[in-house]
Amino acid sequence: MADTCTVIRRGEFIDKLVVKDVSEAELAEKMVGRDVSFNVKKEKIELGDEIFKIEDLWVKDNRGVDKVKGLNLSIKKGEILGIAGVDGNGQTELIDAISGMRKSQKGKVTLKGEDITNKNPRNIIDLGMNQIPEDRQKRGLVLEYPIKDNLILENLDKDFSKNGILDFKKIEENANSLIEKFDIRPNDMNEKAGSLSGGNQQKVIIAREITNNPDLLIAAQPTRGLDVGAIEFIHQYLVELRNQGKAVLLVSFQLDEVMDLSDRICVIYDGKIVGELDPKQTDEYEVGRLMAGGDHE
Repeated sequence: MADTCTVIRRGEFIDKLVVKDVSEAELAEKMVGRDVSFNVKKEKIELGDEIFKIEDLWVKDNRGVDKVKGLNLSIKKGEILGIAGVDGNGQTELIDAISGMRKSQKGKVTLKGEDITNKNPRNIIDLGMNQIPEDRQKRGLVLEYPIKDNLILENLDKDFSKNGILDFKKIEENANSLIEKFDIRPNDMNEKAGSLSGGNQQKVIIAREITNNPDLLIAAQPTRGLDVGAIEFIHQYLVELRNQGKAVLLVSFQLDEVMDLSDRICVIYDGKIVGELDPKQTDEYEVGRLMAGGDHE
């Protein structure tokens, strides 16, 4: 819509551009300060055994209305399965149910062959499922806690405490390591998570979840509201997990993200999977039509 745009990076003026004379890649480079790749590079790998399965799952929303209706899907090791759908078609209730945050009314969920239906989140995490939550501020972080504490939220009783006493040296060593590895940019590890930018908040969550070495990662809206540099970074880490033989369940309202990252796409409409597609053999038109409730051609 704009005729001109001004690029500001880290509070400093970078450039003023005529929109029609600049490419998307050039604009992204000025925004981030380096070249940004818009192409997701995925190497071809051999799929492993089935690691996660949902059978005839039914889940109600907070009003008691059925939002997930007899849903079935499965994921193999080394696979990114993308869930494409318009917001409000049961995605939130599905994620809550499989991660132990909401009770299902019927059906079965298995992880690594073990029934995790309606188990509590701690049991599910311990079995190998981690999550990038849909709302990073409400579900992924304690905004009033410092960054170093947010980086260990799920691991207090495993690696960073003994006999109920926190090991502050280990906590700070962990924070220094992850801040460097994941390019998190705080003023200090003691800075509150709520003061970080959206991209850095998301990096804190990803650093914590990925370093838990999950067998299955639920990535719900992983790049919502982020700049192009943070999006590229997160996409690379999701693909890296997949290349390591891990499984990723990607739930995104961004159709191009689902198309680019997924090895297989399931389309959800009215709480049901209405189509399963190979992203290499379909297009956004066909996926979009299924998202709107249409049939396969």
